[in-house]
Amino acid sequence: MTRYGMAIDLRRCIGCQACAAACKMANNLPKELTYNVVYTKGDDDFDSIGTAVSRGALANDNAGGTFPNCTLNFLPMQCQHCAEPACLSACPTGATQQREDGIVFVDTDLCIGCESCIKACPYEGVRSLISDNPEYYLEVEAGEFDAPPHTPGTVEKCTFCKNLIDRGEEPACMQLCPGRARYWGDLDDPDSAVSKAIEGRDFHLMMESAGTSPNVYYLK
Repeated sequence: MTRYGMAIDLRRCIGCQACAAACKMANNLPKELTYNVVYTKGDDDFDSIGTAVSRGALANDNAGGTFPNCTLNFLPMQCQHCAEPACLSACPTGATQQREDGIVFVDTDLCIGCESCIKACPYEGVRSLISDNPEYYLEVEAGEFDAPPHTPGTVEKCTFCKNLIDRGEEPACMQLCPGRARYWGDLDDPDSAVSKAIEGRDFHLMMESAGTSPNVYYLK
């Protein structure tokens, strides 16, 4: 059984936001909505990143340390596509669903915008409620022809670009990364790119203590 996941090499990420821009365009996201953000971090203690993100403490971090020994790192953040997603059981309508390959998504036809999933998710900011009047950058639809619809009053999140995955392609965030910091594939396949990237490396699972078993690995 395929179990999709991603590895992000924190030593290769340069904080250029290309992944966020690619995601925004490919999914034709409204101005208010983002599936993928890159935070800055003023130290290299990545064992504490989960707690810091949950407090929103990384959003405006500056370089740490004392000149000339300053430190600045980057932390890409998105839905963790957990094996045991807290959002799944919290959803009262069954809008939040999980495919057999592990991808977690929201069926906007079933979503009532109650935000129960947002409150249940331990990863601050990875789910968003679309406003009643979302604004777009362009007057015409952009991005992939099968990009997900954006229905006012519903919740959205990263889908691992499941429309691209189903076509045999990789998530959009990987396609423009100049540092090649992201790896994708089947976590249960030892020959997949993501499994090879994780092998032999120290990694961090975001807020592992929450019991959600995230499938995004941060390589240190």
